[in-house]
Amino acid sequence: MVFASDAMPTGWMGADFCGLKGGEVVAVWGAGGVGQMAARSAQILGAERVIVIDRLPDRLSAAARRWGVETINYAETDVLEALRELTAGRGPDACIEAVGMESHDVGPIHAYDKGKQATRVTTDRPTSVRQAIMACRKGGTVSIIGVYVGLVDKFPLGAAMNKALVLRMGQMHAQRYIPMLLDRIAVGEIDPGYLATHPMSLEQGARGYEIFEKKEDGCLRTVLHPQAA
Repeated sequence: MVFASDAMPTGWMGADFCGLKGGEVVAVWGAGGVGQMAARSAQILGAERVIVIDRLPDRLSAAARRWGVETINYAETDVLEALRELTAGRGPDACIEAVGMESHDVGPIHAYDKGKQATRVTTDRPTSVRQAIMACRKGGTVSIIGVYVGLVDKFPLGAAMNKALVLRMGQMHAQRYIPMLLDRIAVGEIDPGYLATHPMSLEQGARGYEIFEKKEDGCLRTVLHPQAA
């Protein structure tokens, strides 16, 4: 139930923002806890295919194994080209950005974003948002649930406008989603418990945060148990 407070409802909201009717192709940026819950939520809400994008093989494997999604490792392939190939050149019907202000990439654009963020010229790195907008089909929806706090550079507003994209974004609406998701978890429709890859005692809290931050040892989430020995 602990994941009904954050990862599950945030992922569900990301999928809900897509306005799925059934049969869609949905791409999800980020295979962490929120991204994996967004992928599962999109399936429940009717998506025919879900494609998850990340650079960490263990997270991509976990998503594919648990939910049967297709995966793209952006460190090994061009994301936009891969999505065009997977969708016969059309692009996903909806794109969910579940990464946020510290998104990673490979190549010079990532160095550019890191440099501007480090010097506070911008506050956030919008790599995955850019990709989602450029990848999404005309008339599609881009759902942004990764956390952003300020200003970004090189936002592809022209592409969003000329493709008539719907952009929806926001912090998770707790009172709207949590009660409904508790009911779904209770009947077994959703089981996010596998996200707790690293249960630890409260005394191990600092190490737990370090493992999570550095994405070590296949970590999806550390869960601290105050009573654990």
